[in-house]
Amino acid sequence: MRPEEFRPAELARRARHALTLEFRAGAQALELPILVVRGGGPGPVLVASAGVHGDEYEGMRAILETVAALEPADLRGDLIAVPVVNVAAFRGRMRRSPLDGADLARVFPGRPDGSPSELLAWHFDRFVLARADFYVDLHSGGITWEMPLLAGYEASDDRARAAALAFGAPVVWAHPEIPPGRTVSAARARGIPWIYAEARGGGRIHPQDLAVYRRGLVNLMRHLGMLAGPPEASPPEVELYGGGDTDASLCSGAEGLLVAEVGLLEQVEAGQRLGRLVDLLGRTIEEYRTLRSGRVVLIHACPQVRAGEPVFLVTGPGTPPR
Repeated sequence: MRPEEFRPAELARRARHALTLEFRAGAQALELPILVVRGGGPGPVLVASAGVHGDEYEGMRAILETVAALEPADLRGDLIAVPVVNVAAFRGRMRRSPLDGADLARVFPGRPDGSPSELLAWHFDRFVLARADFYVDLHSGGITWEMPLLAGYEASDDRARAAALAFGAPVVWAHPEIPPGRTVSAARARGIPWIYAEARGGGRIHPQDLAVYRRGLVNLMRHLGMLAGPPEASPPEVELYGGGDTDASLCSGAEGLLVAEVGLLEQVEAGQRLGRLVDLLGRTIEEYRTLRSGRVVLIHACPQVRAGEPVFLVTGPGTPPR
């Protein structure tokens, strides 16, 4: 199906629909697989996505299983779900697109005459995201990194905070600023409230993470009034406040083997050593010390590190000012 032919409001109600948007970037064929669940009556449109990075599998499976378990007649409104946004990266078992080397989560809202990743972002933004009354984007640490199981939101948006709490992750993370180029910054530009989620990653789907993601999607639909009943209560164990841009991480300056000395969500103090990089004879090449006090929210989980890769990220421990 051509993207301009995608008209979910014309699809039959009380039914699930599976289709693929197909388009080209020059000689390169691109696609967006889409699942639509149309409820028994009018209501909000929730857009859910996963696989913006091709090696982040938790959200992909959560979307597939949630859609399969939904009874369309019980739903008010529509769920539009893209289980894998970056199909080329998924097939390559990669974070970035093998077509142009770009990080899809840095090029939104894209360009209609751009690279394959820019064109993919443009089609997702224009033909899918633009239909949302609310948007949720599911991520994880992927193959390389490990992150806490969390829901993140823009600190100034009370609607997003309420949705993040309803999602039910053990950690919620409020961000005072949203960097450009993300799916969620594209939603923000359209005035669409949003949250995102992160799971541990490591190239594996942890059963707890999958259960939280599946429950979180259902909780979000209940919170939005799309499903009957209240969200399943699960108050967060940790609330974070601060930047969530992984591009601001401490990065390696060399290749080697990482020896981490802290764990996820561990409270650290400015100047504390987080870990070190060693060579193949065990000699220390680099040490990594945090410039700020806060909690560890990203660790390079794969012990082998290449030069320039993020190895640790520390963010503030506090809750946003209300």
